[in-house]
Amino acid sequence: MLENNLENAEMPDKLIVYGGSGKVARNWECYHKIVESLKEIEEDETLLVQSGKPVAIFKTRKESPIVLIANSNLVPKWSNWEKFYELEQLGLIMYGQMTAGSWCYIGTQGIIQGTYETFSACAKKHFNGTLAGKFVLTGGLGGMGGAQPLAIKMNGGVALVVECDESRIDRRIRAGYCDVKTDDVDEAIEIVKNAKEEKEGISVALLGNCADVHPELVKQGIKPDVVTDQTSAHDALNGYVPKGYYGENLQEAFDLRRENPKKYIELAMRSMAEHCKAMIDFKRNGSIVFDYGNNLRGQAYEAGLKDAFSYPGFVVEYIRPMFCEGRGPFRWISLTGNENDIIVTDEVVMKMFPENEILVNWIKKAEENLPWEGLPSRVCWLGYGERDKFALEINKLVREEVIGPIGISRDHLDAGSVASPNRETEKMKDGSDAIADWPLLNALLNCAAGADNVAIHNGGGVGIGLSTHAGMVVICDGSRETDERIKRVFKTDPGLGVVRHADAGYERAIEMAKKFGIKMPML
Repeated sequence: MLENNLENAEMPDKLIVYGGSGKVARNWECYHKIVESLKEIEEDETLLVQSGKPVAIFKTRKESPIVLIANSNLVPKWSNWEKFYELEQLGLIMYGQMTAGSWCYIGTQGIIQGTYETFSACAKKHFNGTLAGKFVLTGGLGGMGGAQPLAIKMNGGVALVVECDESRIDRRIRAGYCDVKTDDVDEAIEIVKNAKEEKEGISVALLGNCADVHPELVKQGIKPDVVTDQTSAHDALNGYVPKGYYGENLQEAFDLRRENPKKYIELAMRSMAEHCKAMIDFKRNGSIVFDYGNNLRGQAYEAGLKDAFSYPGFVVEYIRPMFCEGRGPFRWISLTGNENDIIVTDEVVMKMFPENEILVNWIKKAEENLPWEGLPSRVCWLGYGERDKFALEINKLVREEVIGPIGISRDHLDAGSVASPNRETEKMKDGSDAIADWPLLNALLNCAAGADNVAIHNGGGVGIGLSTHAGMVVICDGSRETDERIKRVFKTDPGLGVVRHADAGYERAIEMAKKFGIKMPML
């Protein structure tokens, strides 16, 4: 899974997997030592990885995690980009993003179902369940944003995605995630208008810069039906590209980033404010606008745009009801590289949960539309009471040699594994947005339950000091011992999501806790 992260990386030569600067290991020496350690580790030992550097192997227990990872974590007073960059320059820390530093990244597919679910929920709330004939404007075709064009198209919509790096556009087109590209705004809008009229699902990549394109579209009176964004706005230095830079002169931006980082950040912050202001203008003109979790609003606010938070985040608008059911991104990976293993498990999950129309529809669409990236994998959203059942069935298939070993993980964006006031925990019912105890409890609980890999990170998709989040992995080797660990981990992991939301007063989560007999002393 470590090597699969690198196989799917945006900049593998720099160990950067996705999200601006999210890395798989601190440097190449650390990477090779991690690989060496994993090959030599005994079954009753645990490898400790501190911000991408293997620091120790301790004798623990056979049932203990194989790997424990902590990435980018800083004492709260010092948890900011300035201190992080200082420590990074000293070679003492790295940015782990969410699944980059925890070795759970599976390429663009890793985010695509969540993206599909989000746009599906948007369509259900605003457009009678479909994006057919609707124009969605967004930005970013990196490791996360690259899922947008296909997810919008799978919902029947017309996607116009602005991206400053032509190599990223070409990569998404080659992989089948995007249909066509252009560097001409007028041509892009013409394609969009024609597709809208025909109610044809299509995705268009526009080579440009959001801070340039969006204000121009507002000026022209263009009104998209939906506007969002997945540029790497969380990182003003290594993620977002200032206005005026795209295509042929993009290297000039990268040179400025290296030679004068302070100036680069100033330009990036100013550009984010202009980008965000255009999104607010679209909202005032009647578009449905939501933040897609990259902290564009927070950065724009810091740059002086005081009404930056005048449009909502996607979790508040569309995802939280699912979190209340412990529902979130469950992903599984064929560790042998056998594509048929995923096709077999696709059939199993559809047969196990035939009443879940969204899941069944998603799996069928995924088989039709999604290319394999690195090790064959699949992702679908499963809730409490479902994840353990499916994981046990996977392990049984491994034991019966129907399929090879499978790694099961999830995004850190899950019901009980993250505290992020500008994203997953924005506007919690009880005001507990900033309480970071929950992801820490999640990691501790997954250790106690027997996960193979447990990670705690700072920053994720919103930036240093703005979130705390945890991840986990269980390897299905077919053994009876793994059955027992599955029974624990895939109850505790989503179960804490139910508990976290029940504790915050959400009625659906309280109902779930009572229905499944989750013991909550204060409930």
